[in-house]
Amino acid sequence: MSFAEYRELIQDGDTAIVFLGHDSMFPVTIQQGGQTQTKYGVLRHSTDLIGKRYGSKVTCSKGGWVYILYPTPELWTMNLPHRTQILYSTDISMITMMLELKPGSVVCESGTGSGSLSHAIIRTIAPTGHLYTVEFHQQRAEKAMEEFRQHNVDHLVTVKNQDVCKNGFGVSHVADAVFLDIPSPWEAIGHAKDALKIEGGRVCSFSPCIEQVQRTCLALEEHGFTEISTLEILLRIYDVRTVSLQIPDFGKPVEEKESFESSDASKQVSASQQGSALFKSGVSPRESVGHTGYLTFATKSLF
Repeated sequence: MSFAEYRELIQDGDTAIVFLGHDSMFPVTIQQGGQTQTKYGVLRHSTDLIGKRYGSKVTCSKGGWVYILYPTPELWTMNLPHRTQILYSTDISMITMMLELKPGSVVCESGTGSGSLSHAIIRTIAPTGHLYTVEFHQQRAEKAMEEFRQHNVDHLVTVKNQDVCKNGFGVSHVADAVFLDIPSPWEAIGHAKDALKIEGGRVCSFSPCIEQVQRTCLALEEHGFTEISTLEILLRIYDVRTVSLQIPDFGKPVEEKESFESSDASKQVSASQQGSALFKSGVSPRESVGHTGYLTFATKSLF
């Protein structure tokens, strides 16, 4: 299996996603003779999984069932082992669009972290593009390379264990885009400019603090970058539910009002008899996820 390509049948050695519900899923490595415990019972890899189609509904030993899903970068972001704070699909989708990534693009990234963004970039630039990703921490770099090999995308990515602020990306004038997710991105702007192609390119920096953004923007301007812009994405999810509201009393028309005033029955009508109506409505959450980080984009000047 490969995170950059789709395959229909589950095979030995694959990484699959066991889906119990939208709030309950986890990754599993398929192994001949292996077993996976779930709250619905045991999944036996040899008999229950291998050879089945991805997306299949599989019955567990206790009679409950789960879905076995193909691992997309979006599902991997939701289930990967966290070695660092990660970027989620909300920010990733904006980064992919604003950096103008497409099949064949060459991208430089620092730092690799848990590989959430890396997998999304690889899927976008496959099959002819390449990702150069730099990670300062040696064990994280080694673990990332191990995951890329396991997910069969290692031919699309080069992992370097070095300090990007001091040593750069290890390549010059090859990248279409550069992404920075490091504590002091302003120290790496010069290396980012060197990594970008001579005829231009885009750079993006992710920072949680506005003070980091200010220093990064100053460094981008000093190095001749143009079209500098910063944005923040705040996701707000609405819950669609059936709502019951009382029908408002706007009074009676003049003609009806005169006729009812002469009747004793009208005096016995109460507000409780007005009735209510049911309808679907989008209800905003009482609490919503707040700030994650600022995305700063800029373009390498051609002049």
